[in-house]
This record gives sequence, C-alpha cells and structure tokens, in this order.
Amino acid sequence: MCFQYRVCFMSPKFHTPCLSLALLAAIALAAPASANEGTPITVKVNMARILRINSPAATVVIGNPGVADVTIQDPQTLVLTGKTYGQTNIIVLDSVGNPIADTLVEVVQSQADLVTVFNAGARTTVACAPACAPSIIVGDDPNYTEAMVKSLGLVQGAAQ
Repeated sequence: MCFQYRVCFMSPKFHTPCLSLALLAAIALAAPASANEGTPITVKVNMARILRINSPAATVVIGNPGVADVTIQDPQTLVLTGKTYGQTNIIVLDSVGNPIADTLVEVVQSQADLVTVFNAGARTTVACAPACAPSIIVGDDPNYTEAMVKSLGLVQGAAQ
C-alpha cells in the first residue's frame, strides 16, 4: 500500500505507485518529493503533518512515543505530530493485523527563526518570528528551562 502526503490545506500534487509495503512518499519542507525506499517521513518539532494512506488503518504504532505521536483521524487519514527531535518508526496495520506500512519518522528542529544566546556558558534559545519569545530546546541551560516550564505552568493555571 502507499502513503500520499500533503500539508494541510494543500492539494496533493502527485500519487506515487508503491513497489513494496514500505515504499513511501516523503515531503521536503512543504513540497512533495519523490519516493525512495527507506526515506523517512519528516515532521518539525511541535508541528503536525497529515498522512493519507490507500488502505484503511486499524492500528498505528509509534516506536518511541516520546519523539512523535500519531492519531487516526479517519481510516485513511493519520495525523503525525513531532514532539522532540530524533528518529523513531511508524507501523500501520489493517483490521486483521497485516502491515500496511513500516517506515522511519524523523522529527527535526526548525532552525529558521531560532536564536541561540550564550551568556557566561549558559545556553538559552529564543524564537524570533518577528518578535522574540523564550523557547525551550534540548541542551538549553537547566535553570532557564526550569524557569520557562514554571512560567508556562503559571500561564496555563491562570487560563483555567
């Protein structure tokens, strides 16, 4: 079976015939790319990607749910969400447990709007698009990360 990928609100531009169960179409940034066996599905951290499949999925398994998450929107539409950067795999099974697909998922960090600040050996990261705001990235100073998590908790608590 095949996957056909598209970004939300965009029409698919092509449909790639499958040569095997694991042959997938991949997206590079927002444009569809040619399918290559073993080509990972890419998604950015804290972003979602729509995956369309030709056969109905009954079960979807993510190898490392700390890296990515997937939900079945409808039997032929999956929503893949990047949680933290890294690699994992996705396995899609039909209603009788037969594999539809098994492929790599690569969660990447968007670098376009990030600014890394080094101050006295402590690293912090801010996202600037167009105004700068704190952003938590793996590898940032633990004190900075703790303060940002605490601040986020206060904001979320006030919103309830």
